[in-house]
Amino acid sequence: MPDVICNTSPLQYLHQAGLLYLLPALFGSVQVPSAVVTELAEGRRRGIHLPEFEELPWVTMRSVRDRKLLPLVKGLGSGEKEVLALGLEAPDHLLVLDDHDARRHAVAVGLEITGTLGILLLSKERGLLDSVRTVLDRLAALQFRLDTATRRMILDLAGEH
Repeated sequence: MPDVICNTSPLQYLHQAGLLYLLPALFGSVQVPSAVVTELAEGRRRGIHLPEFEELPWVTMRSVRDRKLLPLVKGLGSGEKEVLALGLEAPDHLLVLDDHDARRHAVAVGLEITGTLGILLLSKERGLLDSVRTVLDRLAALQFRLDTATRRMILDLAGEH
């Protein structure tokens, strides 16, 4: 089971869909940068339904050692930047990112990525989910952005035509 470094949005959407348990079931360790812990706390202060870091005993906070990398990437939030920096420090880890630009940067430097949708597909493959379609419907109600073509492709990959 690979170790992962996770950004805020996959934690948010999996939590809101009642599926946060999938992360520790699928991965060896789940790590988040300190910026993600801060983003979760800030979101809760603004009334967003987010998990509390302290209530996730299977998640470890990890600090970025080389902070001079962070300003080099423009247009991303602090969580995405720190996930990328940690990925460069631990290139054997899988990065869990939903943001398109963050994913593009990760791929450009040779880091392995997945996102919320990839976690759903892997969960279905491993027998942890019966239906990806039902989860996609729940995510749509939570304002998870997913265009029609991508939804169709995910359902095809899940064998749910």
